[in-house]
Parts: sequence; C-alpha cells; structure tokens
Amino acid sequence: MSNWTPYYSGFKRFLQLERSLSKNSIEAYEDDVKKLEAFSRDFFSHQSPLEFNFRQLSKFIEWIAELGFSDTTQARIVSGIKTFYKYLVLENEIKDSPAELLEKPKTRRKLPVFLSVEEIDLLFKQIDRSKPGGERNLSMLETLYSCGLRVSELTDLKISELHLAEDFIKVKGKGNKERLVPIGKRAKKLMQNYIEQVRSHLLIKKGNEDIVYLNNKGSKLSRVMVFLIIKSLAEKAGLKKPLSPHTFRHSFASHLVEGGADLRAVQEMLGHSSIITTEIYTQIDRQFLRDNILSFHPRNKK
Repeated sequence: MSNWTPYYSGFKRFLQLERSLSKNSIEAYEDDVKKLEAFSRDFFSHQSPLEFNFRQLSKFIEWIAELGFSDTTQARIVSGIKTFYKYLVLENEIKDSPAELLEKPKTRRKLPVFLSVEEIDLLFKQIDRSKPGGERNLSMLETLYSCGLRVSELTDLKISELHLAEDFIKVKGKGNKERLVPIGKRAKKLMQNYIEQVRSHLLIKKGNEDIVYLNNKGSKLSRVMVFLIIKSLAEKAGLKKPLSPHTFRHSFASHLVEGGADLRAVQEMLGHSSIITTEIYTQIDRQFLRDNILSFHPRNKK
C-alpha cells in the first residue's frame, strides 16, 4: 500500500511557490488528487501515483463521470490531475506525464438522466430488507430521492444535524454552505428505523459517532460504495439507463418542477447558487412526467 502524503505536501509547495495560487485554488487541486487516491484505493490496491498509466487515468475520468460530476467539474478535475503530473515530471519523480493526453469533456448543457416514479419503486423493490445493509440502503436511497441530496451530502449527513421532529435535516453543500431541507414522512420513518434498529447495534469506529449512514465496519460510507449499491440494484431491476447517486437528485427536481413546484423553492432545496442551473429541469419532456406525477412529490401524497 502506497503512502500518498509526501506527494500532497510537495504538490502544495509547488502550487504555493511556483504557481502562487490562492488557498482555495490549492485546496481544489489537492481535492482532485484525493479523488485519484480514492480511486486508487478502491480499484488498484492503493498503488502509488507514480505507477498510473494513461489507460488507468482514463478509467479514473470515466469513474468521475459515473459518480455524477458535471462536465465543468470533470474538466476541472482533468486539469488538476494534469497539473499534478506536470509537477511530478518537474520533480523528476517520473519521466513523462501519463496525463498529457487526457481530454477534458466538452462542457455542454444537456438534459439530466432521471427515473420515473415507477422506475424508482422498481429499483427500491430490489432491496432485501432482511439482509445486512438492506434497511440502511433503503433509507439511504429514499433520503437521496426525497431530499434531493448530492451523494457527498448524504455520506456526510450527521445525526446532530437531523431535526426529524420538525421534519427538516441540515445539509452542508458545496462551499460548506448550509441549508435546511424538508424530509418527507416515508424517508423520515425509514431513517428512524435504520438509526434505532440497525445503526444502534453497530460497533462504531472512533470519529464516526455522528455519521448517519455507516458500513458494516462502523465507518462512514464512501461515495463509491453508494454508486456500487445503486449499480447493483439497477442491474437486478433491469434498468438500462446510466444511473448514479445524482440520478436521484435529478429525479427529485424533475418531479417537483413537473408537479408545479415553484422554481425558486426547488433552487433553494437543491442548494443551487444560480436559478439558471435549476431551469434545466423545465426542459424535460413534460408530457412524460405529467403521466407519472400526481402531486409535487410522490412520497408526500396522502
């Protein structure tokens, strides 16, 4: 198992001294490399960054896309990884950069992939609640869908930030911006069941005491694990759409907008800084959604 720490410290000094970047920019570059390290840990036995080749880095970019990052974010990550490998070349750690030929995705505004209510119900039916992880997975995905969370917001969700008696949860989004998100009755009940009946029996690792969703070892779930859970359920359900945790967020927003919810309210729920980002949901085939949606959100129907 490789130690990536020396590469972080050296790269940080390079960005400070050679590039004279701001603190926020440096943190963004470091975060890009941390994503690569997470990918390395999960798929390549935590190999050193010096061992990556172009093919493996291309797989990393595909993985980033599958996690639901926007084209703009993917392009920034590619730029960050290219800069990291330029640094390694300058430091004579490697001879040539395997990231040199990586291509940034073309940033374009495209309609998001979403699921119909029937498809979501079909996906949830694949969860065996009698098996380990079943109650957690059902609660987790219902929360993703009912609250429109980003996957990082889900995995970082804290018990101390749940206000279930008031039907709200506090979410920390991009840029550490906090927002209050209403939680529906079904998502609330499933979350309470998981916390009281499953989570309470786990041996929780130090530092994870306040995290809502844990793996069977008592640690915080990774974003990759959430993606793999969804991928497995989609295969069982026979769904052919390219699904990711972000698909539930898209479905949440699409269903609300089609049901007649105020666009500004949806923007607030999603934590979008600009209404323009939210407006994309108004472009989705309205007739298709109209046939499926009976109220603002199907989980809040009586």
